[in-house]
Amino acid sequence: MSLPHLTAGFLPLLDSALLVLAHELGIAEEEGFTLGLTRESSWANIRDRTALGHFDIALVLAPMPIAANLGLTPIATPMIAPVMTGLGNNAITVSADLWARMEDAGAPGDLGAGPAGKALAQVVRSKGRKLRFGVVHQTSSHNYELRYWLAASGIVPDRDVEIVVLPPPLLPEALGAGSLDGYCVGEPWNSVGVARFGARMATTKSSIWQWSPDKAIGMRSDWADANPDLVAATIRAVYRAGQWCQDSANHLRAAEIMAGPAYLNQPVEIVSRALTGQIDGGAQQVSIPDFYVPHAGAANFPWKSHGLWYYSQMVRWGEVGFSTASAAIAANTFRPDLYRAALAPLGVAVPAQDMRIDGDQADKHATPATGGTLELGPNLFFDGQIFDPDAIESYIRTQAAD
Repeated sequence: MSLPHLTAGFLPLLDSALLVLAHELGIAEEEGFTLGLTRESSWANIRDRTALGHFDIALVLAPMPIAANLGLTPIATPMIAPVMTGLGNNAITVSADLWARMEDAGAPGDLGAGPAGKALAQVVRSKGRKLRFGVVHQTSSHNYELRYWLAASGIVPDRDVEIVVLPPPLLPEALGAGSLDGYCVGEPWNSVGVARFGARMATTKSSIWQWSPDKAIGMRSDWADANPDLVAATIRAVYRAGQWCQDSANHLRAAEIMAGPAYLNQPVEIVSRALTGQIDGGAQQVSIPDFYVPHAGAANFPWKSHGLWYYSQMVRWGEVGFSTASAAIAANTFRPDLYRAALAPLGVAVPAQDMRIDGDQADKHATPATGGTLELGPNLFFDGQIFDPDAIESYIRTQAAD
């Protein structure tokens, strides 16, 4: 009997590694299905083709299913996100010219969000031309973390800095052509900008918000309801691929697979940087072990509170109004119940709670878990803010007043 076949869309990003590895290492087949991977050119294509049923599952921007469920997308098909594909992996990269001005203003080149933001604010206040930054999609972690970093650094997005949307692989080229002053994107496209266009990384997602989410495996709600066993098998396959990818002994093999022409089509040396945490920022080499976390610290768990943080940013930047009903929709887009049920046969430790506070832990720390003990990573925001999902209205009001 042939195995069920799932069509899966992805973009050429390191975040697609767990989906790719589930296919390339035979993990999907071990879980009872086969994967047909389709590389797409933009997040808009991923969004629309998933909504239309061209893909059964897809690598998605974590806020994208929330936007669909809130009616913010052209084809607002209800979606869920039952498993994440890791934490971190983004950076903010700027042109050599902008970096020189930031360096003159005191940016140290160590990729710390605070000093880099302070230096950029000085450049912005110098009253030169308005800077233009690129992000990969409006409802993306990249857009929200760039805006968060700018605002916390004293820069008003849209007023002080223009923000435009381009597909990830085009961002380094746009910067090299002088059309952008900077961009926020996942790897390998920051490293490509450094290697090919003389760009400089200004800071990283891991510095803006430690161990924070970025991408997920998304699917239509009706497909998930009709295929519960395949949903569970997908969650297990991604989880197991994350386990394999987290092991440092497998980093080179993972980089070799992802560097291939069907996926990233980039040199292994560039692809391996995020996996090893040995980052060439252009200004200096920096070791960031948690730049990309594929599995450790419950990296694959879909926290409902993370869905609420994304919702808070949608409200903050005027994409949607606040209501308790919309907040519930955002939280319920992430499905920890499906995650726990899928992993129960493996007997592994999973978080026992659906919500957590972020911004309150400077070190690794234990969390209540089922099936054993579980340690989460640090979760600080660079500006010292605390996100308590039970106080989301207050959090939004405080940000609006900044």
